[in-house]
Amino acid sequence: MADSLVIVESPAKAKTIGKYLGSKYIVKASMGHIRDLPKSQIGVEVDRNFEPKYITIRGKGSILKELKDASKKVKKIYLAADPDREGEAIAWHLAHYLDVGQEEACRVVFNEITKDAVKDAFKTPRRINQDLVNAQQARRILDRLVGYKISPLLWKKVKKGLSAGRVQSVAVKLIQDRENEIKAFEPEEYWSITVILEAGKSVFEAKYHSIRGEKKELHSQEDVNEILAAMGNGTFTVQEVKEKERQRNPSPPFITSSLQQEAARKLNFRASKTMSVAQQLYEGIDLGKEGTVGLITYMRTDSTRISPVAQEEAKEFITGKYGASFYPETPRQYIKKNANAQDAHEGIRPTSVLREPDQLKEFLSKDQYRLYKLIWERFVASQMASAILDTMTVDLAAGETIFRAAGSKMKFAGFMKVYVESNDDGTTEEDKLLPALTQGDSLQKQSVDPKQHFTQPPPRYTEARLVRALEEMGIGRPSTYAPTLETIQKRGYVAIEEKKFVPTELGELVIQLMQEFFPEILDVEFTAHMEEELDFVEEGKEDWVKVLDSFYTSFEKRLEVAEEEMKEIEIQDEVSDEICEKCGKHLVYKMGRFGKFLACSGFPDCRNTKPIVKDIGVTCPNCHQGKIVERRSKKGRVFFGCDRYPDCDFVSWDKPVSKPCPSCGSLLIEKRSKNGINIQCIQCDYKEEVNEENQDEVKD
Repeated sequence: MADSLVIVESPAKAKTIGKYLGSKYIVKASMGHIRDLPKSQIGVEVDRNFEPKYITIRGKGSILKELKDASKKVKKIYLAADPDREGEAIAWHLAHYLDVGQEEACRVVFNEITKDAVKDAFKTPRRINQDLVNAQQARRILDRLVGYKISPLLWKKVKKGLSAGRVQSVAVKLIQDRENEIKAFEPEEYWSITVILEAGKSVFEAKYHSIRGEKKELHSQEDVNEILAAMGNGTFTVQEVKEKERQRNPSPPFITSSLQQEAARKLNFRASKTMSVAQQLYEGIDLGKEGTVGLITYMRTDSTRISPVAQEEAKEFITGKYGASFYPETPRQYIKKNANAQDAHEGIRPTSVLREPDQLKEFLSKDQYRLYKLIWERFVASQMASAILDTMTVDLAAGETIFRAAGSKMKFAGFMKVYVESNDDGTTEEDKLLPALTQGDSLQKQSVDPKQHFTQPPPRYTEARLVRALEEMGIGRPSTYAPTLETIQKRGYVAIEEKKFVPTELGELVIQLMQEFFPEILDVEFTAHMEEELDFVEEGKEDWVKVLDSFYTSFEKRLEVAEEEMKEIEIQDEVSDEICEKCGKHLVYKMGRFGKFLACSGFPDCRNTKPIVKDIGVTCPNCHQGKIVERRSKKGRVFFGCDRYPDCDFVSWDKPVSKPCPSCGSLLIEKRSKNGINIQCIQCDYKEEVNEENQDEVKD
């Protein structure tokens, strides 16, 4: 008969742990938080030291009754929620409800759900950490005060349904600031000169470097003409050859933010999807004869620490599979980037490196497999020897000018045999070989290619870039990145265009009002300082009530000023030329999470909506009568179809190009990859690369 009750958050986690603990333990799920602040009111007694008024979450009554009944049948209760602030708070609320004493060692934590880790954790239960609970309460109350005090003001002055939040407001401001930079950007002209040179049977390129010993920048055709004139008769002489080894070190194991960024770049996952799939891998996957096993460590972490046991297993695996030379002389230790990183956690890693991705493929969904493979490869690489590249830099003299060629060749793959991190543009490093050259060699040029360029504005934020920016600025914590990105889209403050965030008119308006009346909420340094204060509460260095009081004193004064001085603003919908086919009224432009759409001005009497279609100037290759237009699917993905639909059912995920295939006359489409854009024919093998000068032409 069972003599202990174990409570976790989810049924999946309960199922996995139950198999490890055996019949003496009853394992049940609370289904997340059981108590929270009420939605109908602020739920915080500010004048009574910010006392929260918790209520049972709707729908949790039957779960609590089941847990209460089960608790009466056992001698001991263990609370095994996740090992972070939220998990500690869940355990604290459960302890209150089930009358578990404050001094009782009821809290069990583990960073991975494996048989050994779970059994070891139950040997050393501890008391609930009140500092962790207070840190969670302080964050929850702080966010409630900001949201429930400012939001009604925005409803009253601007529009119902608006909201403001601490971290979400800063995120929207970053996106808005970037948009302002882009609008204010003035492109500057510059030029490059590339020469193609022959060295025996080899051909390689070199780029203009300097003239008469000066690195003169090229800003005009006149500057280019000066260089061309100074190159002399076109003979290039090798002036200097520099060869050296370059060492490249692996990236550390994933933390929450870096996992979200890399999954966005390599797998095209949204942050929320990454966390959802990672949760499944953490809580346990049925591996057939092996049973249900947690495959990765806890995925909400800002620590890169790796346990000695995991490091030793990685060492044995790497030396056995790749050879001793692929393991460094001493195990790798990664320094904390974030001074407040909680090193009780580990980095995100596989619970056993011996479970190679391909061995588990039959047990995993496609998304689970891809994310597990990413985590596994990153971890294994993080423990491997550095890669060594042979690099060569060659300076070539032509008249009074110097051109430079650079190349590299992999000498020893090291960690790169397993994994290479992506850049924000999705590219990875590749070999670029130069022929064997010695000082004094004379080379003939095949061609000279001057190119005009213009400086580009800073790029809009992708999810990966925004998460990185928030992390670098100290805004938010591992558990907040994904919900923040979801919230700002749901509120209609930002839209996504070509996988990048764009502020909406509504978002711009809210940020303007917040900037005028609540500048501290939008101030990056202030918000980062508040995050640091919450970390200090977690470490027992700050009193949570004092932290809240310090914030609220000035915040309350700002509220009073805003109530009196903020003017009411009526947002007028932009009227389109289109008429609603259902009621005859004009359609107006509305902003949704995936950009603008058309809606009937007769709402709520008429609820007709339709997407905005964009003519891309291509005749339909199917019916030869309609035009190809850009549309969006229900999930916001762009596709292209005939404007005569449903009479013509042509559809393509790839953007058609206006010119026909020069080989067979069929439709050409754009194929986008991490390396750029290629043009391909849908019928024959014709392909062409899009160079920098033609890219805008293709996009248009």
